[in-house]
Amino acid sequence: MTSTQRRHLAVTLGVAALLAAQVATAVAQPARPSPAEQLRRDTEAIHALGVSGVQARVIAPDGRQSVATSGTADLNTGRPVSSDGYFRMASTAKTLVATVVLQLEAEGKLSLVDTVDHWLPGAMEGTGNDGSLITIRQLLQHTSGIHDNLPGYTTPQEYYQQRHDVYSPEQLVALAKAPEPDSTRGWKYSNTGYVLLAMIIQKATGQPAHQEIEDRVLRPLGLHQTRWMGTSPALPRPHSKAYQLFGPGSLVDVTDQTAVDHETSFATTTRDENRLLRALLAGRLLPTRQLAAMKQTVSVSAEVQQFWPEGRYGLGLVERPLTCGGTYWSHEGGDGGYITLNGVTDNGRRSAVVSMSEARGDTQEHVLEQEKAASALVDHALCAGRPSTP
Repeated sequence: MTSTQRRHLAVTLGVAALLAAQVATAVAQPARPSPAEQLRRDTEAIHALGVSGVQARVIAPDGRQSVATSGTADLNTGRPVSSDGYFRMASTAKTLVATVVLQLEAEGKLSLVDTVDHWLPGAMEGTGNDGSLITIRQLLQHTSGIHDNLPGYTTPQEYYQQRHDVYSPEQLVALAKAPEPDSTRGWKYSNTGYVLLAMIIQKATGQPAHQEIEDRVLRPLGLHQTRWMGTSPALPRPHSKAYQLFGPGSLVDVTDQTAVDHETSFATTTRDENRLLRALLAGRLLPTRQLAAMKQTVSVSAEVQQFWPEGRYGLGLVERPLTCGGTYWSHEGGDGGYITLNGVTDNGRRSAVVSMSEARGDTQEHVLEQEKAASALVDHALCAGRPSTP
């Protein structure tokens, strides 16, 4: 065999060995599912927990959208879940409220160090909270120490009795009585704090908070599928029926109800919620300084860490870690059977929203497993195309 033949043989053997190694690697490490396939698997995993209906939408940096649904929109008829179905926005509306407050701060119409008493004299009287010490920033960040005691239901009987009750903002604030207010101002989630913020928006602008949200956020972004519901117990069509699991054999259709905090009660879709989060983090709604303030976070309580591991709260935004490194921004919402989780990358380029039309609230175990499954969907969607951190 000549030296030239030996070289050719060596090259051939080397190529063969490389190909064999690549084949072995491919066999040992199956191809990762496409983002669309992963989204389908994740929605089905949530449905497999017993959640009646699931819809999810992911928007990639190039604007391409992936949608997936699982389960049914109506347990009686078996009607399929619509990927454009409406649901109650619930606490995700806190991001809308915070955005408007920060816009007003940028315009010099209020300051984050203004106190509750400055704008709403006497509003906290009789609650055990000192309105002269509580600032707008503390309300936004849930560090006001205000007791959270909004009306709700824990049994089917309470749902049927209370579902159409209507409260004024002043009545809701009056319920926030705390025999021992948190004078340390540690982090404690307070819906009542955001009731006060909506009242402050109206005092500072002369318009109801929902109108300011529509004028400043929804209309400029073209979010025509996000609608203020007020005291209406019905939702726009199409929508999945909402169910609440109170216990074994006690699954109740809770679609028909009036939001307790109707001033900031909105219905929306996965399409609009994605667009809102992307626009906010891309800097289209707030000046640089106000967006930076919104992203200054504090650790959430140990109790809430169970739902948001390593989570931190800014001003109407939650920061959570990604398994592929870095963090994302979100604000989930849950009300009347609808539970929605969402997330957007720091630059606003990739986002995900998953809405579930059943709340499995009968046990802490069910609540946590539903939360974890939905969080996993968001994490997978935002980490698509990136390696996981060991």
